[in-house]
Amino acid sequence: MTCLAAVAAVLSLQARPAKEGHLRILYWNIQNGMWAGQEDNYDAFTDWVKALEPDICVWCEASTLYRTGTDELLPKRERYLPGHWGEVAARYGHSCWVVSAERDNYPQVVTSRYPLESVEELYGNGTDTVVVHGSGWVRTVVGGKEINLVTVHLKPFLFGYKVPKEEKTESAARFDGEYWRIREAEYIFDHTVRTRPAPDKENWLMLGDFNARSRVDNFKYRWSAYDKRFLLHDHIALHSPYVDLLSETSPEVFQATHSSDTRIDFVYVTVPVLKAVRSARVVRDSWSAGTPSGVGKFYRPSDHLPILIDIKTSQLK
Repeated sequence: MTCLAAVAAVLSLQARPAKEGHLRILYWNIQNGMWAGQEDNYDAFTDWVKALEPDICVWCEASTLYRTGTDELLPKRERYLPGHWGEVAARYGHSCWVVSAERDNYPQVVTSRYPLESVEELYGNGTDTVVVHGSGWVRTVVGGKEINLVTVHLKPFLFGYKVPKEEKTESAARFDGEYWRIREAEYIFDHTVRTRPAPDKENWLMLGDFNARSRVDNFKYRWSAYDKRFLLHDHIALHSPYVDLLSETSPEVFQATHSSDTRIDFVYVTVPVLKAVRSARVVRDSWSAGTPSGVGKFYRPSDHLPILIDIKTSQLK
């Protein structure tokens, strides 16, 4: 964890007032540490973020993995990110940052204008439950209001975790990957919202790449109501205090977050946060809208789209 302000007693600090009583949060899966951003020293990326003036950013896939313009993996010692996120974040006005989870090559990073406390990094029990890309619980205080951020990046694909190549087709037919994502979610709940007596009355956001579809978008997909690809988000709706922010604020409006024309990135919030949200939307502009790079499956700037949330802090709990 790195921050220019002291963070050891973050919850006792009175953070500076949010701009005009509002808090802006930006989430984005930036694909391999903003792979395309290496070419211009992240100038376009940091200029774009700075123009949006977010107070908090949550970045998924926040590690530089590949050499500039190629699909050649970089040795860890040569990877600029996540180690230099403090320098990148400073360019768009954020002095605080944490690596909220780094189990493998796909960490999540939070940057902020406000002090951050990394409460816990979640990787599973190492046996029957592994949080494949890790998950993090980060806490901050804005305008005297405590805000809990849970960052996630769940296992991709329909087949199960570490399934041998020759068994992947059979595993996918059983939807083992979907059941594994439910196991990841349960572990995350047990170590975040379920550690509190009344999380439904607190300010929680769980945001990230869930690698799963939701039945609330089935007006777009038109799958069977019994399709098992909906199981993860059904489970979240039934077994957590969270509600799907984009669905709640824009019902029956499909907002794709991935180049496959699917919504797999989600922002879940508790009801106190929902009541304070002024707007929530997927950002698709001339720069953020991804286009194929011609190198492997990489897009410029990302194969995902960002989500922008505006919150009226005076209405938070």
